[in-house]
Amino acid sequence: MLWLKFFWLRCQQFYYRRYLKQSRYGHLLQDCWDESFSPFKTNAFIHCHNVEFLVADLEMSSLNENEGEILSIGWVIIKHGRIQLASAEHHLLKAKKTVGQSAIIHNLRDCELQKGENMMFVVERFLQLAAGKVLVFHHAPLDMAYLDNASKALFFSPMLLPVIDTLAIEKKKILRQQAPIKVGELRLAECRSRYNLPAYPAHNALMDALAAAELLLAQLDHKGKKVRLADLF
Repeated sequence: MLWLKFFWLRCQQFYYRRYLKQSRYGHLLQDCWDESFSPFKTNAFIHCHNVEFLVADLEMSSLNENEGEILSIGWVIIKHGRIQLASAEHHLLKAKKTVGQSAIIHNLRDCELQKGENMMFVVERFLQLAAGKVLVFHHAPLDMAYLDNASKALFFSPMLLPVIDTLAIEKKKILRQQAPIKVGELRLAECRSRYNLPAYPAHNALMDALAAAELLLAQLDHKGKKVRLADLF
């Protein structure tokens, strides 16, 4: 049940508070936690139109979070059921290692990433915006694995924030139709095409975040006018 998921998150946050005190910047994550459940203060069945979402995407040097690193991150906010284009941000992070063959996919070169921003600065900005919002990713486990690693390195704790996955929403929809899931059918572009959304260039963090935001709104519209936040988990 949804309330159990939130209760478990809160328990984990309580456990990791002791570790935040060991970090010089632990208060940044603590402040975000204090606001992270504000959409649920009344109840977990609040109408999605009244929830703010922070839709994000990461580009990484590897699909293995224990081997790769975050190269770029992009995000945009959804408020009152509308994408707030003025909130869109795209950050390149300073890479510690060469990007290697992964440059073929994300088109980020070593010379660009050498001029990238510090991880602490980008994570601080991300947490400031995430406070009081629900995070959204397409294939959230991979993105959150990288963000958790970054959070552990900076704050000695995973992020432990409420997250919605547009891929998981689409997967449930297909399974309810008792249809087999084909290879590649859950990719962002394929999911968007089922809602007649236009094709965007892939593997740019900001473009993918915008694409995921549009997909979420299309999924909400498909579900009907009275979609509760609980319906997305």
